[in-house]
This record gives sequence, structure tokens and C-alpha cells, in this order.
Amino acid sequence: MTVDPTGEGTREDGIRGERHGTAPVPLSVLDLVTVGAGRTATDALRTSVEIAKLAEARGYHRYWVAEHHSMPGVASSSPAVILAHLAAHTDRIRLGSGGVMLPNHAPLVIAEQFGTLEAMAPGRVDLGLGRAPGTDGATAAALRRTDRLNEGADDFPQQLAELTRFLDDDFPDGHPYARIHAVPGPVQATSPGGVQSPHRPPLWLLGSSGFSARLAGTLGLPFAFAHHFSAQNTIPALDLYRETFRPSAVLDAPYALIGVSALATDDEKEARRQVMAAALNMVRLRTGRPGLVPTPEEAEAYAFSEMERDFITSWNANVIHGTADEVRTGLDDLAKRTGADELMITGNAHSGDIRLRSYELIADAYGLPKA
Repeated sequence: MTVDPTGEGTREDGIRGERHGTAPVPLSVLDLVTVGAGRTATDALRTSVEIAKLAEARGYHRYWVAEHHSMPGVASSSPAVILAHLAAHTDRIRLGSGGVMLPNHAPLVIAEQFGTLEAMAPGRVDLGLGRAPGTDGATAAALRRTDRLNEGADDFPQQLAELTRFLDDDFPDGHPYARIHAVPGPVQATSPGGVQSPHRPPLWLLGSSGFSARLAGTLGLPFAFAHHFSAQNTIPALDLYRETFRPSAVLDAPYALIGVSALATDDEKEARRQVMAAALNMVRLRTGRPGLVPTPEEAEAYAFSEMERDFITSWNANVIHGTADEVRTGLDDLAKRTGADELMITGNAHSGDIRLRSYELIADAYGLPKA
């Protein structure tokens, strides 16, 4: 535990990761639970368990799952359910959401879900929050039971404050929710004979622009930036976060991780094939045709339009891929260029075996510990 300039204690446990081997910063995993053509969601979830176990054994700091909806190739619509499953198969690695889309849910429900996860895996649960819907507008309206979608983003700071109050069980007297408690949670310590866990999931703010960067800085919270799909905004957002950061009871100095799309294979040509298949999946998603992640063979046979090829060139420019040495060089350069405190790697490919091998190769390239 460190101490902030005001003299108050901070609770940084689990936020700041530990660097292993020759990695420039701590390394973590972002899992989209991708489903390839010819595979099932069950297959994808089994792969997630295997990657989580590998990540834990090799010294990756945390394993996050991202909330998405109405996308056949992404089986992560329920992060809390997936995290409970992963908690049953791991012992040490931090588990969290990267993220839960706060406007899609009542703050009390999220506090209850992550209080339950914290009870399952004490001291190793993160609660990362985003304000985007994680889907298209029609699906967001179905999730939120309203077509006033801008309201969710505009109300995000208020929703965040409410969620924090539920997690800490400290609504002031007279507040309409003062007698409502998120369980499991701190209220259990105030019951006769009650003993409360000393842990509370740390809040992270996620973003792909300056909004959450500024809010995270102002509140003194850790910040996660989606470099993997908003690379042009990475450095401006990180600069804004650091400039606006105010020490808090959570952190005494800024801490920012970035999501990075990276795929290592034993053969450079295979990396290009897998990355092209993932890029075709993005083309279909961006043009309103979401589906399962295609095979490399399907991508090779696909007749890309000129506009689609331009998109793929731009998209793949931010995907670090190749042999383990090439990926290591790319990650080193990115860490140096952005000054990120942690790199969270997402490896998108049709095959679960390829994804698993990628994390193993990256761990080997940096000399991460072996179980």
C-alpha cells in the first residue's frame, strides 16, 4: 500500500501489475470469446478457460472479458457469468470486465454481480466500466428498454457515482437508496456476527476517446484505453488522463493500460492468414453483416472491394502480428511510444488453438515464468 500526498491511504492492491521477464510493462489478456466458423460457443468458452489457465501459469497479470451483444462471432454477452466460470478454473490471476457497459444495466445489479464474483475469488476481481452500448443502436434499445440512447452516455458520471455508493454501501442518510444494500457487500459486516471481506473490486474506466480519460483522471481512477480499435486517439487520451489526474483514495499517481491487438504464430505467413480472416470479420461487422469469424481459407477466397481493402489496410496497421520476435518488437515499440503502464493483449483468430499458442509464444519471447 502506498500513501497519497494528502496523507490518506490508497488501495492500489491489484491495480498496479508486476512486470515479468524482459517485458517492458506488465502483460495481461483481453478475451472477446471469439467463435470461429465451424465452432460453437462451447468451443470458444473452453478455449477461454485454457487461455486463462495458461495466462495464470505464465505470469500475465489479469484476464478481462468484454461485453458485446448481437454478434454471432463474439460469445461474451455476459461477462459476469464467464468470469464466474473462469474463477472456478484459476487460483491467482486477476479477473475482470473489459468492460461491463454501465448504461446497459442498473448499477445495483452490477454491484450485486461483482460483489458475488468478489466472494468467489477474493482479492482478484476488477470492475472495468464503459459507456458505449457494445452493440448497435437497436440492440442497445432492447437492452435498456428505451430508445433514448444518448441518455445513457450523458448520465454516465451519475450512474458511476451510484454504482460506487452501492459497492461501498455509503449512501447518505435521507437518500432514497440509503436503506438498499448490494449483497454480497459491506452491509454484511454490520449485521450481528457479520464479518466482511477486506476486498472490494477496484473500478476502472474504459474508453476510446477523451471523455472517460478525463473522468478517470478527475476521479483518480485507473484508465484502460481501447488502442486496438481507436489507435489514432491513444496518445491524446493518455495525455489527457495524465494531465487531469488527481490523487485519490484509490491511486496516488496515474495508471493506464491499453488494449492491443497482437497475434504471434510459429510462421509469419500463418500470422498474416489469421489476421486477414479477423479483418474480414471486421469488414462484415462494420457493414452490418456480423457473423462467425471466417476461416483463413474463406478470407483468401473472398473478393474484397477497393473500399474494403482500404479498410483492411488501415485496420491491420494497428494489429501487431508475425513471429514471436516480431510481436515482441512491436509491443516494445508501442509501450515506449505510448508510455502505457500495462499492455492488455487481445489475439483474434479463427482457431482457438492459434490464440492459445499466440499467448504462449509471447510469454516465451519475454521469458515469462513457467509453472
